Amino acid sequence: MHITFLLHNAFAVGGTTRTTFNLAAALSARHQVHVVSVFKDRARPRLDPPPGIEITALVDRRTTSPDSTDARSRQAGRHFPRGDSRHRQYHRLAEDRLREWFATCSTDVVISTRAGLNVLLARFGPTTALRIAQEHLVHDALRHSLRRAMQRWYPALDAVVTMTRADAAAYRTGLGLRRPEIRAVPNSVPPPEHPLPRQTGKIVMAAGRLTRVKRYDLLIDAFTRIGPEREGWQLHIYGSGPVRQSLETEIDVRDMGSHIRLMGQATPLAPKWNAASLAAVTSAQESFGMTLIEAMAHGVPVVSTDCPHGPREIIRDGTDGRLVPRDDVPALSAALAQLMDDQALREAMGRNARERAQSCFASDPVARRYETLFDELLNNSGAGAARPVPLRSPRWRRSPLPVLRATAGIIVRGLRRRLRR
Repeated sequence: MHITFLLHNAFAVGGTTRTTFNLAAALSARHQVHVVSVFKDRARPRLDPPPGIEITALVDRRTTSPDSTDARSRQAGRHFPRGDSRHRQYHRLAEDRLREWFATCSTDVVISTRAGLNVLLARFGPTTALRIAQEHLVHDALRHSLRRAMQRWYPALDAVVTMTRADAAAYRTGLGLRRPEIRAVPNSVPPPEHPLPRQTGKIVMAAGRLTRVKRYDLLIDAFTRIGPEREGWQLHIYGSGPVRQSLETEIDVRDMGSHIRLMGQATPLAPKWNAASLAAVTSAQESFGMTLIEAMAHGVPVVSTDCPHGPREIIRDGTDGRLVPRDDVPALSAALAQLMDDQALREAMGRNARERAQSCFASDPVARRYETLFDELLNNSGAGAARPVPLRSPRWRRSPLPVLRATAGIIVRGLRRRLRR
């Protein structure tokens, strides 16, 4: 089977890129896998792509590229939904290149990884391929206009995959669609390359983009309350982003420069996890939480806020980490202090965390869940009628195009399956 992943920018560092590369690597053991990136802004990806997997970029944003002088790169796009925060980047050139690729690609499955791209996949994607949308944003974070676009166009998709069961339920209820199939499949992590470390170090580690939703200011507050009185312990925060300056100011105001360090962006993160004894996640919301399972895979227990939706489905409180109320800074301080003070407890939770990551979030079992989904969709593709336009769409906004495209896809896939026999 030929499987293609569609990414916004495979050349940048981000959780979606990491998870896509993990899944692509696992699937490539049994399938032909290809990654298509709408944009590129450098010669090579910042994250090492899986061996043997080709990456194709549709638009080169480097100033030396002919694309930078194409007049269409200065014309606003018409189809990428405005509710997606990246909509200003999707100029006429990007949309034209996407539609050209959709029209000419030869693949059995397209897995799109961003809400705006998912809408374009539903509208213009190849009807001869399975069209699967991954949702890396929690439903409650969607803008109203984006949700309306999903309701209008998503019936043409074959499946929507969320990262957690809770978010799958939220999408089913919030979108109110009878089709497509909405299923939860978690992100995955590859097996660590190093043996389980002893929890003798004194580093609490956090990693992720420095944005408000990650609430590193809350983590700084919590660590300030208990860190200085515990000799040798430090908080290291890895990542870059728009709130870095405000976090630096917060650290300076609290006179915590010798205890809390902003480490900048690090690629890869694996050596950093090997040196850490404890991980901290303080997000207001998480669609899944790659940091959690990456830390756990390296035997590092995690103290996390019990935010929607990921942590509760990953961490077993008191067994392989700690969950604390989302806005309770004293509770966060107490959970960190408990594990900082007890090496034996850290090591026990670290062992449990690694076992949990290997049994539930390892790459191959997650890849096989996708393969099961592919088989089910292919087996059912010729058995039903065309997908209906969602009932919530106003009558004047309904379009027959999604139904016609879905019907054509059903017929073609049925014929292809018969020919293979």
